[in-house]
Amino acid sequence: MKNGYEKTIRGCFVAYISQAIIVNFAPLLFVTFQNTYNIGLEKIAMLISVNFGVQLLVDLICVKFIDKIGYRASMLLALICCAIGLIGLVVFPEVLMNGFIGLLIAVIVYAIGGGILEVLVGPIVEGCPTDNKAGVMSLLHSFYCWGHVLVVVVSTLYFVIIGIEHWRYLAIAWALIPILNAISFTKLPMPELTEEHMDKSSVKTLFKNGIFWLMILLMVCAGATEQAISQWASIFAEKGLGVSKTIGDLAGPLSFAVFMGTSRAFYGKYSEKISLSKFMKLSATLCIVSYLVASLSQSSVLGLIGCASAGLFVGIMWPGTISMSAGSIRNGGTAMFAFLALGGDLGCSLGPAVVGAVSKHFNDNLKIGILSAIIFPVILLCGISINTYVKNKNKNKQL
Repeated sequence: MKNGYEKTIRGCFVAYISQAIIVNFAPLLFVTFQNTYNIGLEKIAMLISVNFGVQLLVDLICVKFIDKIGYRASMLLALICCAIGLIGLVVFPEVLMNGFIGLLIAVIVYAIGGGILEVLVGPIVEGCPTDNKAGVMSLLHSFYCWGHVLVVVVSTLYFVIIGIEHWRYLAIAWALIPILNAISFTKLPMPELTEEHMDKSSVKTLFKNGIFWLMILLMVCAGATEQAISQWASIFAEKGLGVSKTIGDLAGPLSFAVFMGTSRAFYGKYSEKISLSKFMKLSATLCIVSYLVASLSQSSVLGLIGCASAGLFVGIMWPGTISMSAGSIRNGGTAMFAFLALGGDLGCSLGPAVVGAVSKHFNDNLKIGILSAIIFPVILLCGISINTYVKNKNKNKQL
């Protein structure tokens, strides 16, 4: 690859690992936060919602922001925010003498970094000179999943060997990854800014397109379906299914992440031989089954299988909806992808929030909370079917 851009792409892979850390480390500590800072389940749900809500706002505003300051400065800002937020989980509650407010500020800071990364990393990889952009982009998305696996495995081993009461040292250790990544990006070659600006005419054109709004709905449901289980898997296994924290973290979040990464890697390798719409419809159907098994089963083993298998079937939804959008909406440009990211983050905030609110209403019953979130894969299945119908109808008109 020309001029060492392969190192830039590797740096982007590591940036997605940083994204996985800020999304998935704190959920492993939800029970610890409850006990240490006397935080109720509704405040835990707020931490999740704020994380994705801030990322959503950043998605909305940072496209022009990135255009003004450039890729390198934006990447450094994002990674520094991730590191400060992770360290803030340790420092802010003690400095402010209020556990919840301290945690909330830390989440806001690293969510700003995560939001910038979400919009930034894809265009950087796309701008690097490669022969197989689709393959590289597929691999890029899978690195979030492998980062999720890394977080759960290392954290679980640390909690078993060192003790969960020493979680603060681990939070600081995780912050070293975005710090070292930021240092590397001060020297790595960066592609030129070539993307179109979000001008008013392109946004107006998108807003008049019914398929665009269908794709936004699918992105919302994709994010909600993924995070409704992912964010609650650890505490769901520990409290809802009655298993130990170690078993819960390994069989819940870890298995979920492994299966999600596997499904993305599988489709990335065999995409030319598999119909995307059929694969997504099958995945949505099986995801509904997984939600039912996780929430309704009286067996903790089957409940954990339901949680884990949901990762396998939801994995294609986010990247698949983006690919479906690119195929259905011509010349969507930067505006389309920015709004898709916004829709995805809205779903990531909405899904866990629904689970938390419903669970609280039913006396902190997480099983009922998980069951309520089944609405999201149901809407996904309906939306994909509608898109397929419209696409086939337009083909018949052309004939």
